[in-house]
Amino acid sequence: MYWTLAVCLIIVAVVLALAVATTSKAYAHKHTVVDPLPEERGSGQQAGPKQPQ
Repeated sequence: MYWTLAVCLIIVAVVLALAVATTSKAYAHKHTVVDPLPEERGSGQQAGPKQPQ
C-alpha cells in the first residue's frame, strides 16, 4: 500500500512541476509581433456595426 502511495505522490509531484514550469515559461514569453493600429476610422471603415437610420 505504501509503495502505491509513494508512486502516486511522485507522479503528482512531476505533473505539478511540469505545470509550474510551462506556466512560468508562458508568462516569460515576450510577444513582439503586434497588429498595427488603424490610421483613421473615417476613411471608409466603420468602427462598429451599422446603426439603423
